[in-house]
Amino acid sequence: MQITTVSDFRKDMKTYLNNVVKNFETLLINRGKDSGIVVMSLQEYNSLMATNHELSSRKNELRLDSAIDKLKNNATFEKDLIQD
Repeated sequence: MQITTVSDFRKDMKTYLNNVVKNFETLLINRGKDSGIVVMSLQEYNSLMATNHELSSRKNELRLDSAIDKLKNNATFEKDLIQD
């Protein structure tokens, strides 16, 4: 995570935003005591929202845990795709 002040961010906004997008950096703009703004790429935001949705219900969480356990224990199988 990269941290900067509002003043420094204003001076070199383009560089900071390019780093966020190109390097998947998260930028914290410090605005004083216990106050700040987080800037992240749209791709990272969408990924966080997808993860949040996947873990939003206990049923989904259990399903994901089960799939992870199967992968770890090599209890998976392969199927051929149906081709037209």
